[in-house]
Amino acid sequence: MEKGKIVVLGAGESGVGAALLAQKQGFAVFVSDFGAIPSQYKMQLEELNIPFEEQQHTSALILEAVEVIKSPGIPDTIPIMKEIKQKEIPVISEIEFAKRYTNAKTVCITGSNGKTTTTMLTYHILKNAGFSVGLAGNIGNSFAAQVATENFEWYVLELSSFMLDDMHEFKADIAVLLNITPDHLDRYDYKMGNYAASKMRITRNQSADDVFIYCADDEETRQILKKNRINAKAYPFSIRKKLESGAYLENDNIQININLNDPLTMSISELALQGKHNIYNSMASGIVAKVLEIRNATIRESMGDFKNIEHRLEHVAKISGVNYINDSKATNVNATWYALESVSNDVILIMGGVDKGNDYEMLKDMVHQKVKAIVCLGKDNKRIHEAFDDDVEIIVNTFSAHEAVQVAYHLAKKGDTVLLSPACASFDLFKNYEDRGNQFKAAVKEL
Repeated sequence: MEKGKIVVLGAGESGVGAALLAQKQGFAVFVSDFGAIPSQYKMQLEELNIPFEEQQHTSALILEAVEVIKSPGIPDTIPIMKEIKQKEIPVISEIEFAKRYTNAKTVCITGSNGKTTTTMLTYHILKNAGFSVGLAGNIGNSFAAQVATENFEWYVLELSSFMLDDMHEFKADIAVLLNITPDHLDRYDYKMGNYAASKMRITRNQSADDVFIYCADDEETRQILKKNRINAKAYPFSIRKKLESGAYLENDNIQININLNDPLTMSISELALQGKHNIYNSMASGIVAKVLEIRNATIRESMGDFKNIEHRLEHVAKISGVNYINDSKATNVNATWYALESVSNDVILIMGGVDKGNDYEMLKDMVHQKVKAIVCLGKDNKRIHEAFDDDVEIIVNTFSAHEAVQVAYHLAKKGDTVLLSPACASFDLFKNYEDRGNQFKAAVKEL
């Protein structure tokens, strides 16, 4: 017997996965995408005989839904969303929908920066420890599709603020909040408090049996914690102060104390991920591992042999003594700050793209200290010029990855670093940050 109609808005990875699971659960399903549906997803929908439309939203078909599953990139302000709200049709995320149909436990990771790296590292540790574990959320295959086709006991989920906004009954067994820095403020009325509240939804519905892991050094996190009651067992991490319970840095060693009978000590020189921000990421993953009672030897080995994701501080080549690093995934100012913090001086910085209301002030000291020249890669670079004219002698405009790399090559000397770390979204010149990173790598390999 059919259970009514579910409409999925957005036919990307999460949308098609949600449609597959909804069909498997006996719902009538309709998928609607205001843009063109990529061919691989269209093929999947056709194979499943799931009706869909593209480049339009047909109100008559959508408003028949008993529930709408909305892809995270769709804002609540578009006309069809207003109609859905007016008709009081419940709207949820793919993550919320998928969790209804699995008993698997979840490690949920959010933060403005570092969440992909921390999610991948946590998954790597659990997999090495022999856990039955899936990887989903903002990364990898759709959570809903895996719930429909796999039988994992655990999932490590990377969750963006947009995903958290449409979660209501969902509960994280282990929640990790890495940091809260300005990002996507255009979706939150340009109010930091709204964005921070969105991130705190990671603790929603948690009880005393659950775990919340957070950065004690992050100012925004500390402020929002004062306004929110946390029911879960909380474990902070810090590189600035010694903590009784959680993780801290002492004499260049990470110390993790969850169970005082079996603490973990690991030198930061042994970590596969270098740079201050990656000490935080490793601490967060290490606490998860200790909470799950994974052996210290397995944690050390996993943290030492982990390979970072593509487009995140990815070493591309060393040419004529110049290092080329692809950090195309740095789509906000804070991520670029972290990238600059983790490389040595004399940087040719390639940055620019679609500005999401960026405040470049926090970058000024770092740029002044480390950056010799800025190569702008974007259609409108006015705000970058205004922000850094006093800090950098050379600022050049370019309009393709090939041109940016050629200019950087001529500006760089032996011992310098050419760093693509845009601090902006990519949609003005590229399909996405992956396309930007791939074009950068291809241009470097042509040198």
